[in-house]
Amino acid sequence: MVNVHAHTLVPEHRVMNEDEIEEFLEEYDIDRTDLPKIVAGDAAIPDEASVGDVIEIKRDSRTTTTAYVYRLVIEG
Repeated sequence: MVNVHAHTLVPEHRVMNEDEIEEFLEEYDIDRTDLPKIVAGDAAIPDEASVGDVIEIKRDSRTTTTAYVYRLVIEG
């Protein structure tokens, strides 16, 4: 079986803790539900992620070296 998390084309995904989430949402004056969504069954998200968690995805970027994107885990 292939370990998707170790594949070179899959960017790093991590579950944010509640303090980080609150700080992030406050900084951008948004609600958790305003974030783009990711399905709980997505193979790339960490095994410990559950519905309602926020995932930080660290991607390589041509313009800024590293780009961070955030997704809300939903049922699916």
